[in-house]
Amino acid sequence: MIEPTVTMPPTRVRQPPVRRRERPPRPPRSPKPPRSPRPPRSAEAVRFPVLAVVFVCAACGLVYELELVALASYLIGDSVTQASVVLSVMVFAMGVGSLLAKRLRCRAAVGFGLVEAGLALIGGCSALALYAAFAWLGESRYVVVAFSLAIGVLIGAEIPLLMSLIQRAAGDGSGSARRQASAGEQDDAAGTVADLFAADYVGALVGGLAFPFLLLPWLGQLTGALVTGAVNVIAGGGLVLWVFRRDLTARSRALLIGVNMSVLAVLATATVLVDDFEEAARRAVYGDRVRVAVHTDLQEVVVTGGREGPPDLFLDGRLRVAGQDEYRYHEALVHPAMKGPHARVLIVGGGDGLAAREALRYPGVTSVTVVELDPGVVRLARTDPALATLNAQAFRDPRVRVVYADAFNWLRGAADRLQERYDVVISDLPDPGITPSTKLYSEEFYGLAARVLAGSGRFAVHAGSVTDRPHTYWTVDATLRAAGFATRPYSASGRTPGFAAGPDRADRTGGTEQGPGDWGFLLAVPGDRPPALGLAPDVPRLRSLGAGTLEAAARRAERARGAELPPSTLVHPRYGG
Repeated sequence: MIEPTVTMPPTRVRQPPVRRRERPPRPPRSPKPPRSPRPPRSAEAVRFPVLAVVFVCAACGLVYELELVALASYLIGDSVTQASVVLSVMVFAMGVGSLLAKRLRCRAAVGFGLVEAGLALIGGCSALALYAAFAWLGESRYVVVAFSLAIGVLIGAEIPLLMSLIQRAAGDGSGSARRQASAGEQDDAAGTVADLFAADYVGALVGGLAFPFLLLPWLGQLTGALVTGAVNVIAGGGLVLWVFRRDLTARSRALLIGVNMSVLAVLATATVLVDDFEEAARRAVYGDRVRVAVHTDLQEVVVTGGREGPPDLFLDGRLRVAGQDEYRYHEALVHPAMKGPHARVLIVGGGDGLAAREALRYPGVTSVTVVELDPGVVRLARTDPALATLNAQAFRDPRVRVVYADAFNWLRGAADRLQERYDVVISDLPDPGITPSTKLYSEEFYGLAARVLAGSGRFAVHAGSVTDRPHTYWTVDATLRAAGFATRPYSASGRTPGFAAGPDRADRTGGTEQGPGDWGFLLAVPGDRPPALGLAPDVPRLRSLGAGTLEAAARRAERARGAELPPSTLVHPRYGG
């Protein structure tokens, strides 16, 4: 019998426990050293570039201001009024700009960059916009005020924003280092302000001198303003993008670069096209018959007209000689004064040679002295075929002597130099309301004229329109009488060739129902007895003047006489408007 086999379960042999190798404890992780802060920018580190940019921007700002004054005086007239408007509006706007700059203090860097870019664009294009408004719209007064406001606001925001940038530079860093680094600068805030304003004033001095002596002679008004804008945007943008670049975010930096490059592109394009613009604007003002257009050292001289017809002469945009009817003006100005002795004749102004032409028609005239401020006008009257034909080659006559000088200063010394007095003095000048030399219509000037006038001599003065500007006309009359003259008023009528005559005579173009325009004259003699209007026995044949014509002209002027007006003097000029 087989006994069952009993299988015993295997016995487990306990293995000794495996001890885990204990890793050595990691040394404690040493903390990373803190990043060293950027070295603080002290106010001294940014002071020099900031002052340099303030100097440049101040020079540019004053150039914009002078551009507006000069161009407004040239286009509108009455330089005293235009300068007063521009300066007062701009100073007011600077105060507004300083207040508005408070809102940009938290973003002073990008704010200053945008302000300078806007100032460069508006200031640089201001002359173009003003001239365009005059040429195509015929009105530029409101444009002058608008640009004065805009430029003033932007100039006023400059210094507050720069002060914020300097203070922020002084406050960079942290903790005690920041306090130690900036304590000196914060204590010297008054000195920083003084430096900023000193750089601003010196820059204004340089800009004020550069405008008449460099920019105008070399570049002219339009190109000069554009180049000034380019300098402005480069200086302002360079300061922010280089010195204060850490205060800009990536987006702000890209914005400033794009804006500055766009402004430079606009100014560069306008500079390239400025000649085409000026030619188009000139055609809009003078028509398509411009024959000669030159810029002398003193003014713009334009001659228009065809080859067959008589020319028209414009000085600084105003019609001075209308070829179709200039004989009416010059015959009325010259011939009443020639009744009596007329061997020696003095003409103040008259660079076109037309008053000299009338005087030279008398065989008894031995000498004609023309005192003209602008040699360019006389040069054109000598060389331009149309003008030389119109003035009958007056400047080629050996009896004519031309003196290039300011008439006031010349007369001051002439009384002592002259061995003989003049028999006739003729003042052929623009209306005192538009000419910058209103001193030539002052009591003092007329007193100087009396010193060079012979005792029996006559003094003829163009005094503007009797009907359109009676206040100006009768102020000239009162001024002559205050200087010791007795006067006789009279006028002459004429038509203009479809161009607004401006303040020199009434604007009655085209012969409307109001009638033709008029010029006003005054015939004066020393003493208390008014002269009699008439013509000399040897008067040449005239086209518009006769004894009856003069009597009617005198009655017409006397009917317009109003209340007595005070005279105009150097210290109290009474012309304007």
